[in-house]
Amino acid sequence: MKRTISDQLFEKAKTLFPGGVNSPVRAFKAVGGHPLFIERGEGAHIYDADGNGFIDFCCSYGPLILGHAPAEVVSAVNETVKKGTTFGAPTKLENELAEMIISNHSYIEKIRFVNSGTEAVMSGVRLARGYTGRDKIIKFEGCYHGHVDSLMVNAGSGLATLGTSSSAGVPEAYVKETIVLPLHDEDAVKKAIEEYKDDIACIIIEPIPANNGLLLQDKKFLQFLRDICTSEGIMLFFDEVISGFRVGFEGAAGLYGIAPDIISFGKIIGGGLPVGAYGASNEIMSCVAPDGPVYQAGTLSGNPVAMAAGKAQIKACLSDGFYENLERKAAGFAGEINAFAEAKGYAFKIFRVGSIFWVAFTEKEAIVRSSDIDQNSMANFKTLHGALLERGVYIGPSGFEVGFISRAHSSDDLKKAVAAFKESLEMIFG
Repeated sequence: MKRTISDQLFEKAKTLFPGGVNSPVRAFKAVGGHPLFIERGEGAHIYDADGNGFIDFCCSYGPLILGHAPAEVVSAVNETVKKGTTFGAPTKLENELAEMIISNHSYIEKIRFVNSGTEAVMSGVRLARGYTGRDKIIKFEGCYHGHVDSLMVNAGSGLATLGTSSSAGVPEAYVKETIVLPLHDEDAVKKAIEEYKDDIACIIIEPIPANNGLLLQDKKFLQFLRDICTSEGIMLFFDEVISGFRVGFEGAAGLYGIAPDIISFGKIIGGGLPVGAYGASNEIMSCVAPDGPVYQAGTLSGNPVAMAAGKAQIKACLSDGFYENLERKAAGFAGEINAFAEAKGYAFKIFRVGSIFWVAFTEKEAIVRSSDIDQNSMANFKTLHGALLERGVYIGPSGFEVGFISRAHSSDDLKKAVAAFKESLEMIFG
């Protein structure tokens, strides 16, 4: 596989950007070599600057649920951009996209559009603090909520201790307001609430943790969080930037039938353009300016091009059988690879929920905490990533990233990808 042009572009990029990239995982540090510079995408395929083509399971880390450059999204963007890209003023498109989402989502009554998942989480946490009048928040090790200062925190040394910063530049004062607990541990949550309950504004969790592997939680644990938040006057915040509109239109909230107080969205509602949102009940959202005292603003929030792209994509997601078809494809893909690995006795599994999957070199039947992941297995992932690239399959360049299946992945695409996985696993274990 030629990488000459990508290599040249990366050398130039290193003179322009920190590490040569505008988001760290793109640098290929975890898998070695230089990143591929992508020229274009079409359906389930991407093509790099050297002309190499790949079946894409990264899907821009989730938002491309229809695949690359879907006709309805491209058409909506083209028609809208002719009229202007941004006005810093309301447009009908904002109303239309919001109504499409709210009228088909049982767990929110009002929404506020922002420009990214990070911004949605940041705003939602501020809302939780403003609504409750409390300062501290509980988050879980292994869940990522964007590069928000108060959430860039690692676990402390005890079950209910305050965390430590996971990034330079985060003031210690912010860190002291964040309690970091292990996932799937009811006792840790109880202990933290017992110690700090009058100060805790919200418990924030990815209900389907998908930023540090796919750490599928038992519904019982999520229901426990709902119950204890209700009893203690704490807000339950579901960060559904990845799971929202992916595992079903109502995301994890709908999948598990659990109503959070605040939900953050991202990725999919922009049809591939930069969009995020947070939503809640009328009562809670009435605290947001200009109705209430919780200030949040954005010049590009709800810009017409992103709204038009989101409308086209959300409409497709609402079509009959959309999620059932994704489920069928994803189940067949993961199931065939898992059956092969099991028959061969390979320590390898694909964990999956809906159209989200994660490849793991393990014999464990479930991995629910980041501490359960064998760090040594990442050497095998590095080999797998390179082997798949050579066979025309692209997955995210980190063993902690999840993969996605889109509407555009055809049965032929999936058949070729399954064959590539089997050959790569034979190479690794053989």
